[in-house]
Amino acid sequence: MPCISHRASIAALALLCIASICMFAGDTPLTVEDLVRNHLDAIGTAQVRSATQSRAVQGTAVYRILVGGSGSVEGKTGMVSEGRKLRFMAKFPRGDYRGEQFIFNEGRFEIAFANVDQTRSPFGDFVRTQTAILGEGLFGGVLSTGWALLDAGERKPRLTYEGLKKVDGQNLHQLRYEPRKSSDLEIRLYFDPETFRHVRTVYLLSIGSNVGADITQSAKQRPERLRLEEKFSAFKDVDGLRLPTRWNIQFTRETPTGSTTVTEWDLSEDQINNNIGLDPKNFAVR
Repeated sequence: MPCISHRASIAALALLCIASICMFAGDTPLTVEDLVRNHLDAIGTAQVRSATQSRAVQGTAVYRILVGGSGSVEGKTGMVSEGRKLRFMAKFPRGDYRGEQFIFNEGRFEIAFANVDQTRSPFGDFVRTQTAILGEGLFGGVLSTGWALLDAGERKPRLTYEGLKKVDGQNLHQLRYEPRKSSDLEIRLYFDPETFRHVRTVYLLSIGSNVGADITQSAKQRPERLRLEEKFSAFKDVDGLRLPTRWNIQFTRETPTGSTTVTEWDLSEDQINNNIGLDPKNFAVR
């Protein structure tokens, strides 16, 4: 009887050791290379990805003022991309705010005026001054053929995997993206841990401010904080590629005086077409 008990104990210990080894193997840290490779596979095979040279995206848009005002308006959105070239548009039938138009072509930018008084919106100004957003192929995520991680080997950004982070109640892989060319932006990319789809990009910028009416007022000045967030969802298969059909953009601005504004562009991509002929005029920069 004692021998049976002894053998059972040894068997149980062996099973425990095997389970521990499996748990240890499953806890192997995820590397940047693993994350990027799994993410690219989540888009489509290497053959399909490399064969996709251009894309046109069209749909509907809703612009909302969430904080610092009120109101919403419906309009249209569109984006065309060819290689690293990109043109984005969100157009609204509203008198004071007509929408956004961004063009990037071989290192040149154009950010159109958004308002009837020939001024850009705070969102447009942010994209204009922070050139990495368009220049690095980050804007639009995998909806753009110029998506940053498709050719990270050529762009050579510094990528740092920062583990699983809780974002809006969901665990997501967080990847810090630092362009090879110095940028004041803090850029974080987020990926679903099960599918490795890119579901969110967050850009953060803090601008110091110490200029007031006098020394006392200057000491009370707070930095201006800017936050741009892109969220992607409702993925579907398009010509062998898994692409998002919902694209939500939020821009938050906290001024040195303490006021905050939050605006949102909620985009539904109804049509996605790959490898279509695009007129070069789409990417003309004046």
